[in-house]
Amino acid sequence: MRPLLGLFAALWLAAAAAGCGREHNADLVNGKELFVQKCASCHALSRANANGVVGPNLDEAFDAARESGFNEQTIEGVVRRQIANVRRNSQMPANLVVGSDAQDVAAYVAAVAGKPGEDKGILAAAGQPEVSTKPVKAQNGKLEIDANPTGALAFTAVNAIAPPGQLELVMKNEASIQHNIAVRDGSVDEKGPVVGQGGTSQVSANVKPGKYIFYCSVPGHEDGGMKGNLTVK
Repeated sequence: MRPLLGLFAALWLAAAAAGCGREHNADLVNGKELFVQKCASCHALSRANANGVVGPNLDEAFDAARESGFNEQTIEGVVRRQIANVRRNSQMPANLVVGSDAQDVAAYVAAVAGKPGEDKGILAAAGQPEVSTKPVKAQNGKLEIDANPTGALAFTAVNAIAPPGQLELVMKNEASIQHNIAVRDGSVDEKGPVVGQGGTSQVSANVKPGKYIFYCSVPGHEDGGMKGNLTVK
C-alpha cells in the first residue's frame, strides 16, 4: 500500500500545482512503445500487456484516482513528476525517459491506466514484440534463445526442442533492462546469471525426456510473459 499512498500524495500535489498540462502534442504510440521497453518489467498496465510486480499497479492506482475525481491532465502531471523525481531508495532508475519521451509515456499512462478495454488502431500494435512460435532446435548440446531486443518481457521465441543429455542454454541480452535465462521442470531448476545490455546469460542442465519451461528469473519477468516451452525428446 505504501507506493499507492505515495502516488495519491503526488496526485494531490499535482492537482494543486500549476503547469501540469502538456507542453507538446503527445505521441501516444511512442509513449506506449517506451512504456513497454522501460516500465513494463516493474509495473502492471493492462492496455500495454504489462504485468510487472515490483512497482505500483498503475491500473489500480489510477482507477482509484479517477473515482476520486482526478482528470487525465492531473494524472499525466503526476506520472511526469514520478519519472522526473525518483524517490530515494526506489528501484526505479533515474532518467529512465526524459524530455518529450517522458511526456509521451506520461500521456499514454494517463490515457489508459485504469480504463477497461483494449487499445485500438495503430496504438494496438505499438510495443508488441515479434516473437517466433517456430521451435528453436538445440545444436551440439547448445540452445540459443535471446532476450527480445525491444525491452519487452519476452524471448525471441517461445518454443524449443532439445535431445536428452547435458544441455547449455544461452541468451544474449540486447535489451535495455536486465534479464537471464533459466530452465526448470519438477526436478530441475537451474538459473543463469542476470546480465545487462550487451551481456550473455548461460546455464547448463542435464535434461531427460519431457516438458520443461525456460524463463527469466528476474522478479516479475516470468509473470510478465518472459517464458517458453522446452520439449526434450
